[in-house]
Amino acid sequence: MNKEIIHTLEAPQAIGTYSQAIKVDNTVYLSGQIPLVPETMEIIEGDIRAQIHQVFCNLRAVAQASRGELSDIVKLNVYLTDLSHFPIVNEVMGEYFSVPYPARAAIGVAALPKGSGVEMDAIMHLLPQEYPAC
Repeated sequence: MNKEIIHTLEAPQAIGTYSQAIKVDNTVYLSGQIPLVPETMEIIEGDIRAQIHQVFCNLRAVAQASRGELSDIVKLNVYLTDLSHFPIVNEVMGEYFSVPYPARAAIGVAALPKGSGVEMDAIMHLLPQEYPAC
């Protein structure tokens, strides 16, 4: 098994002993993202909608560093400290994804790092790289 560490300055830096993502063959495992602004490493100001948008921006940056896009995500896990925000997740998610949507789980949790209201992690599948014949 060949593990490739994925790292980008366009997403928040790891605040613990983990990688932003790990690629194994054509599968990329994206670590949980909270709504940190990469430049400040602080939670974005605003309501839960702003937090959800920031999480998708962070996931997109890691996906692109992996040579993929959000549309390559096949499984998305959403963690919320308040499950009443789930309809907002659906609304905002519709701005970033189209059919076929990824498989998804939404989980209510007591707390998240840095007091965040939302965290998401994902699994992405990339098509094999095709190179033109010489």
